[in-house]
Amino acid sequence: MNQPLNRRRFLFRLGSGLTGVALASLVARDTFASSGWQPPDGKPHFRPKAKSVIWLFMIGGASHVETFDPKPALNKYAGKSIADTPLPREILDPSFIKDNIRTLVLDGRKVRTKLFPLQVGYRKRGQSGIEVSDWFPHVGDCIDDIAVIRSMWTDDIDHGAQLQFHTGRNRLDGFFPTIGSWVHYGLGSLNENLPQFVVLGRPIADCCGGNEAHRANYLGPQHDGVPLAVDPSNPLPFVRPEKAVFLEEQSSEFRLLRQLSRLSAEQYPDDDDLRARIKSYELAFRMQSAVPDVFRFGEENAETHRLYGLDEATTRPFGQTLLAARRLVERGVRFVQVYHGGTGNAGAWDAHSNLKTNHSRNCAQVDKPIAGLLKDLKQRGLLDETIVVWATEFGRTPGAERSNGRDHHPFGFSVWMAGGGIKGGIVHGATDEIGFHAVENRHYVSDIHATLLHQLGLDPHRLAVPGRKRLEFEIGKPIREILS
Repeated sequence: MNQPLNRRRFLFRLGSGLTGVALASLVARDTFASSGWQPPDGKPHFRPKAKSVIWLFMIGGASHVETFDPKPALNKYAGKSIADTPLPREILDPSFIKDNIRTLVLDGRKVRTKLFPLQVGYRKRGQSGIEVSDWFPHVGDCIDDIAVIRSMWTDDIDHGAQLQFHTGRNRLDGFFPTIGSWVHYGLGSLNENLPQFVVLGRPIADCCGGNEAHRANYLGPQHDGVPLAVDPSNPLPFVRPEKAVFLEEQSSEFRLLRQLSRLSAEQYPDDDDLRARIKSYELAFRMQSAVPDVFRFGEENAETHRLYGLDEATTRPFGQTLLAARRLVERGVRFVQVYHGGTGNAGAWDAHSNLKTNHSRNCAQVDKPIAGLLKDLKQRGLLDETIVVWATEFGRTPGAERSNGRDHHPFGFSVWMAGGGIKGGIVHGATDEIGFHAVENRHYVSDIHATLLHQLGLDPHRLAVPGRKRLEFEIGKPIREILS
């Protein structure tokens, strides 16, 4: 027997399955409002150079020396202990190493002193002549559009560094808003039918921060990243209506809801929560049409499919993910966070052994799709307003582990950026002769955050929330040497 559809039951039915993603997108911006203070108004603080970010994160720790910072000295001194080479003894300074490590898991990691040769060749690429690994030939073809930063460092030697790269804070300090959430918090939407902050790919595991790597913490859940499945048949299962509910029926329910809300607004004119909740439901309703449209890859021509590697089994999964990322920013999504290598544990790039097998496989999966993304954005005129970031939580040791692998290495590693007012064809910063320490223009991970916010026209100091003081190293400083 059908029960009467009263307001309480109607709202419960409508909200079931929607509240997580919908409330994360359009809850009122005055959540943190207090006397004399207002949250961001959605406008940039100064003229921006970019509108959107595509953030590519390789989970597990990609080797910098076998990707974008090749070190021929590792071949020269292969098999020797660092102490048996002419290399400076300062490399092994125990006080420096001790003072630059904070880790949640005290697992007694040792400095790997027996040098391990490069597992792949490299050559100079593009007109800029930047050295790039032979595992990245397609990205190497795009190097003149890329700024390689070879002097990153962090202070977590274990995989809590995955979370740290996204928040700027060590896991020992707790959970904090992530870079995508700060962008969401600071800027207004460019498309009211889609979330501002989207997450693609399998996230990092609970051991290493889990979903907190794309959450907003004290900024409020309305600024969390919204996960979407790269599945054209069902990209948004938690927002689809029940099978028994027809689109026409759902539309009539929303019309009724708006009528009820108007009546309530007359009785309770200051009920901001109600208005925000209704907006979230309406966004979820619009997303049911807008999100599937993003994943209609059949609309793209055969040339675009080949560009992203959709015609090859090895590259198809990540290629579809990056094609979705392009279609999202094309439709006005501000921040697309893309994970590669999620495994439910430390991550696919964590090559403690068999590094050659591990990295050759992972690079083959991502190289062509990443290059396809850069080329596609450029030919569509989108690279000028979209920043692409390639990052990982730390590098791998110059020394050998288990005879044919490399251990975690936070003292010096590489990240690159392209588009959105970033100079192309340049290298900034450097590690020493064997890639052990960042020795020139060292940059803590939050400098990447600060650079992105600056290009998006945001001053992080003006985003501060009352009662939530941020540390300067957590905010970071823009890397101005790579800005055009």
